[in-house]
Amino acid sequence: MIKHFFICLSLIAIANSASANGSSKKLHDILNEVIKTQNELSPQRATYYGDQSKAGQLDDVSAAFYLQQNAKLQPLLDQLNSIKPTKLNFQDQISLQMQKSFLQQTIDDNNFKDHEMPITAESSFHANLATLHRYSAFKSKQDFENHLNRMKQVSRVIQQHIDNMRSGLKRGFTQPKAIIQHYPEFIQNYIKEAEDSNFYQPFLNKPQHIDADQFASFQQQAKAIITESINPSYLKFKKFMVEEYLPGARDTIGAYSLPNGKAYYQLKIKQYTTLDLTAEEIHQIGLNEVERIRNEMEAIIADLHFQGSFSEFLHFLRTDPQFYVTTPDDLLKEARDIAKRMDGKLPELFTKLPRQPYAVNPVPMEMAPNYTTGRYVSAPLESTRPGQYWVNTYALDKRPLYNLPALTFHEAVPGHHLQSALTKELTDIPKFRQQAYISAFGEGWGLYCEKLAKEVGFYQDPYADFGRLTYEMWRAMRLVVDTGMHAMGMSRDEAIKLMEENTALSTHNVRTEIDRYIAWPAQALSYKLGEIKIWELRHKAEQQLGDKFDIRTFHDAVLSSGSVPLNVLEQIIDQYIKTELKEHK
Repeated sequence: MIKHFFICLSLIAIANSASANGSSKKLHDILNEVIKTQNELSPQRATYYGDQSKAGQLDDVSAAFYLQQNAKLQPLLDQLNSIKPTKLNFQDQISLQMQKSFLQQTIDDNNFKDHEMPITAESSFHANLATLHRYSAFKSKQDFENHLNRMKQVSRVIQQHIDNMRSGLKRGFTQPKAIIQHYPEFIQNYIKEAEDSNFYQPFLNKPQHIDADQFASFQQQAKAIITESINPSYLKFKKFMVEEYLPGARDTIGAYSLPNGKAYYQLKIKQYTTLDLTAEEIHQIGLNEVERIRNEMEAIIADLHFQGSFSEFLHFLRTDPQFYVTTPDDLLKEARDIAKRMDGKLPELFTKLPRQPYAVNPVPMEMAPNYTTGRYVSAPLESTRPGQYWVNTYALDKRPLYNLPALTFHEAVPGHHLQSALTKELTDIPKFRQQAYISAFGEGWGLYCEKLAKEVGFYQDPYADFGRLTYEMWRAMRLVVDTGMHAMGMSRDEAIKLMEENTALSTHNVRTEIDRYIAWPAQALSYKLGEIKIWELRHKAEQQLGDKFDIRTFHDAVLSSGSVPLNVLEQIIDQYIKTELKEHK
């Protein structure tokens, strides 16, 4: 009888294992099918991730395409919904949850017709098209032919975007008029004589292995396409903006004023934060954080024995020449010095470091006037390009040095570059997770790293530490002004005034940032909310592990599964704590 019982248990275990293996195989088959489908739908995506079979094609962005995309992705989402998570191991459960979320997000965005608003205050499809060459290698004849083919399709893509924007105009789904007044000039920046055009950049220098006559032919073809097709299409876009879009754009700034705007903004909150919070709850979190950070800022001012008010101290920071450089090269040198010094501190904070390098480069000048202070631009692991930390060298009198350390730690190391490059090296997660970027995780990590740098000796200068706090205040203020403008009727001027009164950002930067939040509802919420969660999990690990806590292995655990939703990150850290407690018994 006992023998029979154990035989039955063994058979049940085998059956459960087979069931689990079967569910895992089904999951990965569907995940592979999702990638295959996405690559078929987007030749640019496929090319970026290494499939060169469609390298000469640009994406279809017509209204019909988005209907087709939903029709292709919905059945795949239905298949994923049929899989029981309990049949999967921990990593597979994460993969299932994330891919379901990603597919649902694409479908939801298409249902809201997000493609009818393809521009923001700082960037647009016309700028993206003109910089595509930066993400391509030009080594062979085929590479140049592919680029020429893409150039021939630019006019088609621009017309599709114009058609989509016209549809948005008809139903009031537009960017606010107040934040896009610069667009005629923004577009004009890309309309140049052929040899000065961004599109001509790959044809300036002949590779040694390409025949001179062949390369001359490529150059003539490029000049003809720019002159006869690309420039006219950019002029058409400019004319459309001047004569139709700007006059017809909405006067309101909040997402709530868009068609079905309340649901739209709540969807964006969920997408960018991965949390189930309302606008009102986020607004209050922001107010609480602003009060806490303001007290820390006031303490530094008191320690400096500054004779004046808080606003007078901010004015001093914004105007005193000691805090500014006079040439773009000087600003880049400062950023590179900070980044290199942090490179030397990384072994104190991690046991695993990435092999992909990064460069510190300026924001392209044609984008810089309306671009944010800095940004990280990733590269595929197998690429000949490094990751890039972009520093905005436009308007140097608005780029204070006291903010530069925090910016560098956020965008380069130990922030976005380190997190992104390590994720690309993970071999035990599906490809789509290596390529994924969840804003609450990535931006939360970047903001966490700004403060983390203090633990390894940075911010010894009180002005730099104040700069760190003003960057943290900047992110806390985002919770207040983003929800305020998009859900509570706060005006653009009110938001600008609040930001100017509470941060040391220059007036130029404040206006650029506020316009960014208006154009990109809820994305700005992800930074502070993600950072709060990471610190919460760190304090939890420190409390439960006591003297067994190791900052290096904690950071390894945070980055161990790539970019994940915040609730999944909590599960990962809970598992890390249990493992550490067992190992130290």
